[in-house]
Amino acid sequence: MKKPLLTLSLLSLTALFACEKKEAPEVKNYWPQAGVTYEIFVQSFYDSNGDGIGDFNGVTQKLDHVKDLGANAIWFMPIMPSPTYHKYDVTDYKAVHPDYGTMEDFKKLLEEAHKRDIKIVIDMIINHTSTEHPWFQESKSGRDNPYRDYYVWAQKDTIADFLNKKTITLDSDNIRQWHDPGQGEDFYYGFFWGGMPDLNFDNPKVREEIYEIGRFWLEEVGVDGFRLDAAKHIFPDDRPLDNHEFWKEFRSKMEAIKPDVYLVGEVYDKKEIVAPYLPGLPALFNFDFHYTLIEALNTENGMLLAEKQKEVLDFYQGITPSFIDATFSSNHDQPRLLNDLKSDPNKYKQASAILLTMPGAPYLYYGEEIGMLGLKPDEHIREPFLWDSKEKDTGRASWIESKYSTDETVTPLAQQLTDSKSYFNHYKELIALRNSHPALALGQLELPESSFAPSVMAYFRKTAGQEIFVVHNLGKEEVEITLPEGYEEVIFGLGDGINASGKLTLGANASRVYLK
Repeated sequence: MKKPLLTLSLLSLTALFACEKKEAPEVKNYWPQAGVTYEIFVQSFYDSNGDGIGDFNGVTQKLDHVKDLGANAIWFMPIMPSPTYHKYDVTDYKAVHPDYGTMEDFKKLLEEAHKRDIKIVIDMIINHTSTEHPWFQESKSGRDNPYRDYYVWAQKDTIADFLNKKTITLDSDNIRQWHDPGQGEDFYYGFFWGGMPDLNFDNPKVREEIYEIGRFWLEEVGVDGFRLDAAKHIFPDDRPLDNHEFWKEFRSKMEAIKPDVYLVGEVYDKKEIVAPYLPGLPALFNFDFHYTLIEALNTENGMLLAEKQKEVLDFYQGITPSFIDATFSSNHDQPRLLNDLKSDPNKYKQASAILLTMPGAPYLYYGEEIGMLGLKPDEHIREPFLWDSKEKDTGRASWIESKYSTDETVTPLAQQLTDSKSYFNHYKELIALRNSHPALALGQLELPESSFAPSVMAYFRKTAGQEIFVVHNLGKEEVEITLPEGYEEVIFGLGDGINASGKLTLGANASRVYLK
């Protein structure tokens, strides 16, 4: 039986004590280029009025939690009126869902967030509307209706070959794109579902409507930007150039209203498909990062993610030198990260250590900071946040009965706050580390020339004034590596390790971050 490794060697401790004598590093806000954004599903976050549904006033009451965690911005999943719980099918683009409160409540939330230097990004769903949207209600009433051309319609005999054909995509398992509103003659196009008819962006009036909606939220309400849902599907997949051109036009229109507007797009595909959207959508979600992170940890393949990320970043650089790589370890569409990592707490902590020391602008899904759980269907990936033990948790939402994130499976935030080893304090420490070291936030990604054991992930993060070396052992067996010359000061440690005489021995799922 092996003896447990010491967490830090005498050399490391000496370096840490030396650090204590120094002035604390300045904490900076690197958003949007490299700051941390916190994703919130309002319905499940905090219920301020006891109706079982989270609301704007509840989020306002919990803004200090977001600030304490260290996040720089909040992305809200849809907040506009909708007939569904998820609200990705909008019925009114210039209003908020009454379950969440009033527009005045939302503006108060904005004001309080901005006081705390927290930016606000909202989900903008413009690929489609709800079938209950007034535009669609008019559109389906007849071929001569002025709103008919706001959507994509076709007569049954012209689309006979397409009625039951669909290529399954990464972001949709819908097998029927053309839908009958009830007459059996004219069908409308809805990529995701019959309840979500696609808007017709070949119609200039539709584009003007969308630009006016953007102006309303940026100018009259005061949000800081938009997360653009289903950005790849504005035009059909066989018209990618039209998609690219639309987003360039959209960006131009939004920047004319708010020059520093933040736009992040959901283009759910491989890098070759994603990259051409960058001139129109300067920030794009990196789905490769999400899937490769999980694969690397579950297969103990050390350099898999580092090499993939280097490949993606270099590829994007060839499209445009100015882009924001929106990385994430989980979101509202994917199983909760702890489930994906087979409920292994050591892998879970290491996943966040990787996310927050890699390049990019990381997104953190609400509840990940306390280790919430969830599996499909989607409702159970979006269960209520656990603020305190059930008998004390007056703001816990109850719109759904939680199946995965319960008091028996998840330690509530109130109990994690006082535990230095908790998930919450682990995330908080990593975000503070990132926000106080420019190389971790903005530095280039460089891979070492040396080779290591197969389970080792190692990379450098470098700016002109700072150099950092990061190393993780993704395996269950301890490994020894030779440290690059000049890297002795440990600024973050996870798991067991011995650092002596230029050698580092790392235990299972252990990580170290060194400052040169």
